[in-house]
Amino acid sequence: MASRISELVIDAADPDRLALFWGGVLGYRELGREDDGSIAIGPPGAGHGGLEPVLVFSPTRDPRAGKLRLHIDVNATDRDQDAELERLLALGARRVDIGQSGAESWHVLADPEGNEFCLLHTRLAPR
Repeated sequence: MASRISELVIDAADPDRLALFWGGVLGYRELGREDDGSIAIGPPGAGHGGLEPVLVFSPTRDPRAGKLRLHIDVNATDRDQDAELERLLALGARRVDIGQSGAESWHVLADPEGNEFCLLHTRLAPR
């Protein structure tokens, strides 16, 4: 076997806000906090080293410069795409126009700090 992704570290102006948002999106819970203000979230009952990657929000004062080179795609697990879109918007996501034609099967959104992510059409089985 090769390597697998165990953690994704995301710079954040407000780690608490992003941890709360992404925890709500993914059904993750807080796993711990570091002295530097970093907050790790992950699947309930799994934690670090589980099958799904942990997200770590690391505080930064550096402004974001340009387009992100990585973005996250998410899929609904217990509802259709339209219902999941409404849930994500209620959590604080916002729609983003990056030049879509309108015919895409996915929605481009941004988290509370403007990090783009996509809500895909396919519904996945829950964990």
